[in-house]
Amino acid sequence: MFNLMKTAVLMAAITALFMLLGRMLGGQAGMLLALAVALGMNFFSYWFSDQIVLKMYKARAVDDSTAPQFVAMVRELAQNAGLPMPKVYLIDEDAPNAFATGRNPAHAAVAATTGIIRVLTARELRGVMAHELAHVKHRDILISTISATMAGAIGMLANFAMVFGGRSSNGQRSNPIAAIAVAMLAPMAAGLIQMAISRGREFEADRGGAQISGDPAALASALEKIHRFAQGLPMAAAERHPETAQMMIMNPLSPGGLRGLFSTHPPTEERVAALMAMAQAGGPGGR
Repeated sequence: MFNLMKTAVLMAAITALFMLLGRMLGGQAGMLLALAVALGMNFFSYWFSDQIVLKMYKARAVDDSTAPQFVAMVRELAQNAGLPMPKVYLIDEDAPNAFATGRNPAHAAVAATTGIIRVLTARELRGVMAHELAHVKHRDILISTISATMAGAIGMLANFAMVFGGRSSNGQRSNPIAAIAVAMLAPMAAGLIQMAISRGREFEADRGGAQISGDPAALASALEKIHRFAQGLPMAAAERHPETAQMMIMNPLSPGGLRGLFSTHPPTEERVAALMAMAQAGGPGGR
Protein backbone atom coordinates (compact mmCIF):
# COMPACT_ATOMS: atom_id res chain seq x y z
CA MET A 1 0.00 0.00 0.00
CA PHE A 2 2.84 2.40 0.88
CA ASN A 3 4.51 1.78 -2.50
CA LEU A 4 1.23 2.49 -4.30
CA MET A 5 0.78 5.77 -2.41
CA LYS A 6 4.40 6.75 -3.04
CA THR A 7 4.04 6.04 -6.76
CA ALA A 8 0.79 8.03 -6.95
CA VAL A 9 2.48 11.04 -5.31
CA LEU A 10 5.45 10.81 -7.67
CA MET A 11 3.21 10.51 -10.75
CA ALA A 12 1.29 13.59 -9.56
CA ALA A 13 4.61 15.41 -9.16
CA ILE A 14 5.77 14.64 -12.70
CA THR A 15 2.37 15.78 -14.06
CA ALA A 16 2.63 19.01 -12.04
CA LEU A 17 6.10 19.59 -13.46
CA PHE A 18 4.72 19.20 -16.98
CA MET A 19 1.99 21.76 -16.16
CA LEU A 20 4.58 24.17 -14.72
CA LEU A 21 6.50 24.12 -17.97
CA GLY A 22 3.25 24.67 -19.85
CA ARG A 23 2.48 27.69 -17.67
CA MET A 24 5.95 29.11 -18.25
CA LEU A 25 5.56 28.76 -22.01
CA GLY A 26 1.99 30.01 -22.33
CA GLY A 27 0.67 31.34 -19.02
CA GLN A 28 -2.62 30.03 -17.63
CA ALA A 29 -3.76 28.82 -21.05
CA GLY A 30 -0.46 27.01 -21.51
CA MET A 31 -0.84 25.27 -18.16
CA LEU A 32 -4.36 24.07 -19.01
CA LEU A 33 -3.18 22.93 -22.44
CA ALA A 34 -0.29 21.06 -20.80
CA LEU A 35 -2.74 19.34 -18.44
CA ALA A 36 -4.91 18.30 -21.38
CA VAL A 37 -1.85 17.03 -23.24
CA ALA A 38 -0.68 15.11 -20.14
CA LEU A 39 -4.06 13.41 -19.82
CA GLY A 40 -4.04 12.60 -23.54
CA MET A 41 -0.52 11.21 -23.36
CA ASN A 42 -1.39 9.04 -20.37
CA PHE A 43 -4.46 7.71 -22.20
CA PHE A 44 -2.37 7.00 -25.31
CA SER A 45 0.36 5.36 -23.21
CA TYR A 46 -2.22 3.16 -21.50
CA TRP A 47 -3.46 1.70 -24.77
CA PHE A 48 -0.48 1.78 -27.14
CA SER A 49 2.78 2.09 -25.16
CA ASP A 50 3.61 -1.61 -25.40
CA GLN A 51 3.57 -1.64 -29.19
CA ILE A 52 5.55 1.61 -29.37
CA VAL A 53 8.34 0.28 -27.15
CA LEU A 54 8.49 -3.05 -28.94
CA LYS A 55 8.82 -1.25 -32.29
CA MET A 56 11.55 1.01 -30.88
CA TYR A 57 13.59 -2.09 -30.11
CA LYS A 58 12.59 -3.92 -33.31
CA ALA A 59 11.36 -6.83 -31.21
CA ARG A 60 10.05 -9.89 -33.04
CA ALA A 61 7.34 -12.13 -31.67
CA VAL A 62 8.31 -15.77 -31.02
CA ASP A 63 6.26 -18.84 -30.17
CA ASP A 64 6.60 -22.58 -29.55
CA SER A 65 7.77 -23.17 -33.10
CA THR A 66 10.43 -20.42 -33.28
CA ALA A 67 11.80 -20.38 -29.70
CA PRO A 68 10.36 -23.46 -27.98
CA GLN A 69 12.62 -23.62 -24.91
CA PHE A 70 12.40 -19.91 -24.15
CA VAL A 71 8.62 -19.78 -24.59
CA ALA A 72 8.17 -22.93 -22.46
CA MET A 73 10.24 -21.30 -19.70
CA VAL A 74 8.08 -18.17 -19.74
CA ARG A 75 4.90 -20.27 -19.73
CA GLU A 76 6.02 -22.27 -16.68
CA LEU A 77 6.98 -19.11 -14.77
CA ALA A 78 3.70 -17.40 -15.68
CA GLN A 79 1.83 -20.41 -14.28
CA ASN A 80 3.93 -20.20 -11.09
CA ALA A 81 2.97 -16.54 -10.77
CA GLY A 82 -0.72 -17.16 -11.47
CA LEU A 83 -0.54 -14.93 -14.57
CA PRO A 84 -1.96 -15.29 -18.08
CA MET A 85 0.66 -16.27 -20.65
CA PRO A 86 2.22 -13.03 -21.95
CA LYS A 87 3.33 -12.47 -25.53
CA VAL A 88 7.02 -13.28 -25.92
CA TYR A 89 9.53 -11.30 -28.00
CA LEU A 90 13.20 -11.46 -28.88
CA ILE A 91 15.41 -8.48 -29.73
CA ASP A 92 18.41 -9.05 -32.00
CA GLU A 93 20.90 -7.24 -29.78
CA ASP A 94 24.23 -8.39 -28.33
CA ALA A 95 23.83 -6.45 -25.06
CA PRO A 96 22.20 -8.74 -22.47
CA ASN A 97 18.95 -7.26 -21.18
CA ALA A 98 15.21 -7.87 -20.85
CA PHE A 99 12.01 -5.96 -20.12
CA ALA A 100 8.26 -6.32 -19.72
CA THR A 101 5.58 -4.07 -21.16
CA GLY A 102 1.80 -3.88 -21.51
CA ARG A 103 -1.06 -2.16 -19.71
CA ASN A 104 -2.10 -5.07 -17.47
CA PRO A 105 -1.41 -8.79 -16.93
CA ALA A 106 -3.97 -9.76 -19.57
CA HIS A 107 -2.20 -7.62 -22.20
CA ALA A 108 1.43 -8.08 -21.21
CA ALA A 109 4.55 -8.90 -23.17
CA VAL A 110 8.05 -9.88 -22.14
CA ALA A 111 11.11 -9.32 -24.30
CA ALA A 112 14.71 -10.47 -24.05
CA THR A 113 17.75 -9.78 -26.18
CA THR A 114 19.44 -12.58 -28.04
CA GLY A 115 22.56 -11.53 -26.13
CA ILE A 116 21.06 -12.38 -22.75
CA ILE A 117 20.05 -15.83 -23.96
CA ARG A 118 23.62 -16.50 -25.13
CA VAL A 119 25.29 -15.11 -21.99
CA LEU A 120 23.17 -16.60 -19.18
CA THR A 121 22.69 -20.17 -18.10
CA ALA A 122 19.15 -21.57 -18.28
CA ARG A 123 18.82 -21.18 -14.51
CA GLU A 124 19.95 -17.53 -14.61
CA LEU A 125 17.68 -16.73 -17.56
CA ARG A 126 14.78 -18.26 -15.63
CA GLY A 127 15.50 -15.84 -12.76
CA VAL A 128 15.53 -12.87 -15.14
CA MET A 129 12.24 -13.76 -16.77
CA ALA A 130 10.69 -14.33 -13.34
CA HIS A 131 11.79 -10.78 -12.45
CA GLU A 132 10.02 -9.46 -15.54
CA LEU A 133 6.86 -11.38 -14.71
CA ALA A 134 6.98 -9.91 -11.20
CA HIS A 135 6.81 -6.48 -12.86
CA VAL A 136 3.72 -7.69 -14.74
CA LYS A 137 2.13 -9.03 -11.56
CA HIS A 138 2.80 -5.78 -9.68
CA ARG A 139 1.51 -3.72 -12.65
CA ASP A 140 4.76 -1.78 -12.68
CA ILE A 141 5.07 -1.69 -16.44
CA LEU A 142 2.20 0.72 -17.06
CA ILE A 143 3.49 3.16 -14.43
CA SER A 144 7.03 2.95 -15.81
CA THR A 145 5.86 3.60 -19.36
CA ILE A 146 3.68 6.57 -18.42
CA SER A 147 6.47 8.14 -16.36
CA ALA A 148 8.90 7.59 -19.26
CA THR A 149 6.45 9.23 -21.68
CA MET A 150 5.96 12.20 -19.37
CA ALA A 151 9.69 12.60 -18.76
CA GLY A 152 10.33 12.59 -22.50
CA ALA A 153 7.64 15.21 -23.03
CA ILE A 154 9.11 17.39 -20.26
CA GLY A 155 12.47 17.25 -22.01
CA MET A 156 10.83 18.29 -25.28
CA LEU A 157 9.01 21.22 -23.65
CA ALA A 158 12.21 22.27 -21.90
CA ASN A 159 14.08 22.37 -25.21
CA PHE A 160 11.23 24.44 -26.67
CA ALA A 161 11.46 26.86 -23.74
CA MET A 162 15.22 27.20 -24.18
CA VAL A 163 14.75 28.24 -27.81
CA PHE A 164 11.63 30.39 -27.63
CA GLY A 165 11.45 31.50 -23.99
CA GLY A 166 8.18 31.75 -22.07
CA ARG A 167 5.07 33.88 -21.82
CA SER A 168 3.04 35.12 -18.87
CA SER A 169 -0.75 35.02 -18.65
CA ASN A 170 -1.03 38.45 -20.35
CA GLY A 171 1.24 37.45 -23.22
CA GLN A 172 4.37 39.25 -21.95
CA ARG A 173 7.70 37.45 -22.35
CA SER A 174 8.92 35.82 -19.16
CA ASN A 175 12.23 36.64 -17.53
CA PRO A 176 14.70 34.92 -19.88
CA ILE A 177 17.03 33.87 -17.05
CA ALA A 178 14.12 32.27 -15.18
CA ALA A 179 12.96 30.57 -18.37
CA ILE A 180 16.42 29.09 -18.97
CA ALA A 181 16.73 28.00 -15.34
CA VAL A 182 13.36 26.22 -15.39
CA ALA A 183 14.12 24.68 -18.77
CA MET A 184 17.38 23.26 -17.41
CA LEU A 185 16.09 22.14 -14.03
CA ALA A 186 12.77 20.61 -15.15
CA PRO A 187 14.31 17.63 -17.00
CA MET A 188 16.61 17.01 -14.03
CA ALA A 189 13.65 17.02 -11.67
CA ALA A 190 11.75 14.69 -14.01
CA GLY A 191 14.76 12.36 -14.03
CA LEU A 192 14.87 12.31 -10.23
CA ILE A 193 11.16 11.51 -10.03
CA GLN A 194 11.57 8.75 -12.62
CA MET A 195 14.49 7.40 -10.64
CA ALA A 196 12.48 7.36 -7.40
CA ILE A 197 9.60 5.52 -9.09
CA SER A 198 11.82 2.96 -10.73
CA ARG A 199 14.39 2.08 -8.05
CA GLY A 200 11.91 0.92 -5.43
CA ARG A 201 10.05 -1.14 -8.00
CA GLU A 202 13.24 -2.90 -9.12
CA PHE A 203 13.89 -4.14 -5.58
CA GLU A 204 10.30 -5.36 -5.35
CA ALA A 205 10.55 -7.12 -8.73
CA ASP A 206 13.78 -8.82 -7.62
CA ARG A 207 12.01 -10.11 -4.52
CA GLY A 208 8.91 -11.12 -6.48
CA GLY A 209 11.01 -12.77 -9.19
CA ALA A 210 12.85 -14.81 -6.57
CA GLN A 211 9.49 -16.01 -5.24
CA ILE A 212 8.20 -16.91 -8.71
CA SER A 213 11.34 -18.80 -9.73
CA GLY A 214 12.10 -20.15 -6.26
CA ASP A 215 15.78 -19.34 -6.89
CA PRO A 216 17.06 -15.95 -5.63
CA ALA A 217 20.70 -17.01 -6.05
CA ALA A 218 20.19 -17.57 -9.78
CA LEU A 219 18.77 -14.07 -10.24
CA ALA A 220 21.66 -12.63 -8.21
CA SER A 221 24.16 -14.44 -10.45
CA ALA A 222 22.34 -13.19 -13.56
CA LEU A 223 22.42 -9.57 -12.35
CA GLU A 224 26.16 -9.76 -11.71
CA LYS A 225 26.79 -11.22 -15.15
CA ILE A 226 24.54 -8.70 -16.96
CA HIS A 227 26.19 -5.85 -15.06
CA ARG A 228 29.67 -6.92 -16.22
CA PHE A 229 28.59 -7.05 -19.85
CA ALA A 230 26.52 -3.84 -19.68
CA GLN A 231 29.57 -1.78 -18.65
CA GLY A 232 31.12 -2.05 -22.10
CA LEU A 233 28.16 -3.00 -24.27
CA PRO A 234 25.34 -0.41 -24.14
CA MET A 235 22.16 -1.02 -26.13
CA ALA A 236 22.01 1.06 -29.31
CA ALA A 237 18.21 1.42 -29.22
CA ALA A 238 18.30 2.50 -25.57
CA GLU A 239 20.90 5.16 -26.41
CA ARG A 240 18.44 6.55 -28.96
CA HIS A 241 15.50 6.32 -26.52
CA PRO A 242 17.00 6.87 -23.02
CA GLU A 243 13.55 7.42 -21.49
CA THR A 244 12.93 3.68 -21.89
CA ALA A 245 16.02 2.68 -19.86
CA GLN A 246 13.99 2.25 -16.66
CA MET A 247 12.04 -0.62 -18.23
CA MET A 248 15.10 -2.87 -18.49
CA ILE A 249 16.30 -5.27 -15.81
CA MET A 250 19.67 -3.49 -15.93
CA ASN A 251 20.50 0.08 -16.97
CA PRO A 252 21.28 -0.27 -20.71
CA LEU A 253 22.95 3.14 -21.15
CA SER A 254 26.63 4.01 -21.25
CA PRO A 255 27.83 4.67 -17.67
CA GLY A 256 29.30 7.92 -16.45
CA GLY A 257 28.33 11.56 -15.99
CA LEU A 258 24.80 12.50 -15.04
CA ARG A 259 23.53 9.14 -16.27
CA GLY A 260 25.12 7.50 -13.27
CA LEU A 261 23.69 10.10 -10.91
CA PHE A 262 20.18 9.76 -12.34
CA SER A 263 20.24 5.99 -12.89
CA THR A 264 16.76 4.51 -12.70
CA HIS A 265 18.19 1.26 -11.31
CA PRO A 266 19.56 0.61 -7.82
CA PRO A 267 23.25 -0.33 -7.52
CA THR A 268 23.70 -3.90 -8.68
CA GLU A 269 25.66 -4.85 -5.55
CA GLU A 270 22.69 -3.82 -3.37
CA ARG A 271 20.28 -5.91 -5.44
CA VAL A 272 22.62 -8.91 -5.34
CA ALA A 273 23.11 -8.57 -1.58
CA ALA A 274 19.34 -8.51 -0.97
CA LEU A 275 18.82 -11.62 -3.12
CA MET A 276 21.69 -13.53 -1.50
CA ALA A 277 20.27 -12.65 1.93
CA MET A 278 17.00 -14.29 0.81
CA ALA A 279 18.88 -17.38 -0.35
CA GLN A 280 20.94 -17.68 2.81
CA ALA A 281 17.90 -17.20 5.02
CA GLY A 282 16.23 -20.16 3.36
CA GLY A 283 13.78 -18.00 1.37
CA PRO A 284 12.45 -19.04 -2.04
CA GLY A 285 15.00 -21.38 -3.52
CA GLY A 286 17.49 -20.84 -0.71
CA ARG A 287 20.22 -23.44 -1.14
